[in-house]
Amino acid sequence: MAISPQQLRDWPFKTREDSYGVRDSMLYALGLGYGNDPCREDEIPFVHEDDTRAVPTLLAAMGAPGAWATDPGTGIDWLRILHGEHRMRFHRGVRASDTLRSRTRVTHVVDKGAGKGALVVTTRDISDAATDDPVATVEHVSFCRSDGGFGPADEPLPALPAVPGRAADMEVDLPTISQAALLYRLNGDFNPIHALPAKAREAGFDRPILHGLCTYGMAARALIRACCEQRPERLRYFALRFSAPVFPGETLSVQIWRDGPQVQFQARVRERDVVVLSHGVAEIDEATA
Repeated sequence: MAISPQQLRDWPFKTREDSYGVRDSMLYALGLGYGNDPCREDEIPFVHEDDTRAVPTLLAAMGAPGAWATDPGTGIDWLRILHGEHRMRFHRGVRASDTLRSRTRVTHVVDKGAGKGALVVTTRDISDAATDDPVATVEHVSFCRSDGGFGPADEPLPALPAVPGRAADMEVDLPTISQAALLYRLNGDFNPIHALPAKAREAGFDRPILHGLCTYGMAARALIRACCEQRPERLRYFALRFSAPVFPGETLSVQIWRDGPQVQFQARVRERDVVVLSHGVAEIDEATA
């Protein structure tokens, strides 16, 4: 069954309401490595119950529509989907506890051509459940490797820019522990390739890999430290492309180029010198500095 762009755009996603608390915010931060250095006092507010600060990318781990592409009616070969890009716009600060409403829709279906795959973009509008005021907008770009060639469809999202050719202005090294994927999966992503060696090998990896959205959140952690003075509400936009997997126990080295409120970044695994997150773009709110 081939992809039908209109059928995907009309896909009947259910509106979700999700509540989370301070414990969930702390667990998410721990999964990103906050607290690795227990004497780093500027990171304690993310993992302690006194006046807890939330990492805004926490919203990537809740309210998503789940494995909707596994439905045969989508026409997608879901076993060959890759998470290509993830983009988040924050309309206000993300609270350490809240109840949020999520509405998801397919906004782009892009045919790259027969044998070249397709891009499917889901956009999730997140709002305050009590007031319906906007909180964040999430764009999830899926690369459907086996599903191109269905004919005319949409234009892709505007391309994310490559990082500058000069040396980075800042660099933040974030080590991961060997249990990082086992810890991060407690946020709700129980894909077995992150926990079971046999399933990871079936997917072509020597051992379990770290969740892409974990490395996404780790890069946000680096920018909140280097560019936001540990004030997460100053991060207003955060987008990147997933380039390669990370294995638990490796060190993520985030390289940052800053031009006022505009930031570009990428992340490498230091042990293998491989770029794992590329085309990173962020916006920092300088008005509240």
